[in-house]
Amino acid sequence: MTVKGYVEVFAKHPFLLYTWNSLVVAFGTTLLGLIVGLPAAYSIAQWKQHKLALTILVARIIPGISYLIPWYILFRNLRMVDTYTALILTHLVVGLPITIWVMIGFFEDIPPDLREAALIDGCTDYGAFWRVAIPLVKPGVVATAILAFIFSWNNFLFSVILAGRNTRTLPIAVFNMIGYEEINWGPLAAAATLITLPVILLTLIIQRHIVTGLTFGAVKG
Repeated sequence: MTVKGYVEVFAKHPFLLYTWNSLVVAFGTTLLGLIVGLPAAYSIAQWKQHKLALTILVARIIPGISYLIPWYILFRNLRMVDTYTALILTHLVVGLPITIWVMIGFFEDIPPDLREAALIDGCTDYGAFWRVAIPLVKPGVVATAILAFIFSWNNFLFSVILAGRNTRTLPIAVFNMIGYEEINWGPLAAAATLITLPVILLTLIIQRHIVTGLTFGAVKG
């Protein structure tokens, strides 16, 4: 792998477009997953909805490939194939259970007395969630966001079916560099390296929050 490989990646392929598509889908999936998943996890943890949590876990166990045909038919009928919306929704359906399950553990470590004190002080349930619970589990939110982002960034299966020329993401772009007659290893290795850089940089920038989040509640006393 040389500089020539990197030059060829950008010269022969719209790599910046693929990078933009991956960023839009990954950040969209992560943001929407947190907006939906955090209140859901908080509600399940506070009101001990263990059956609902188990149902969400079962939904995650179902292989993602089993959704492909129904999703493709649905989005084709809605004329949403080759759109960011279709990719974000498909990534969200599979990634949301992970967000909820991870955050349930963080919210369960919050003493119930804090919520009761907030309610006594005049907060609504939403106020207690936003002003008390979220600041306490901020490291967990960061760690969960990273997990959701990496899942969406690396996803290949849904993108290969639902993405088109305008919304092709990086994993699909790298896969398309593999030819039938030969494999040009230089550009392929360069593209694979470039794909990992955003995730590595993002992880390094907020690694302190990740470590804190992954060890949150591990030691009590």
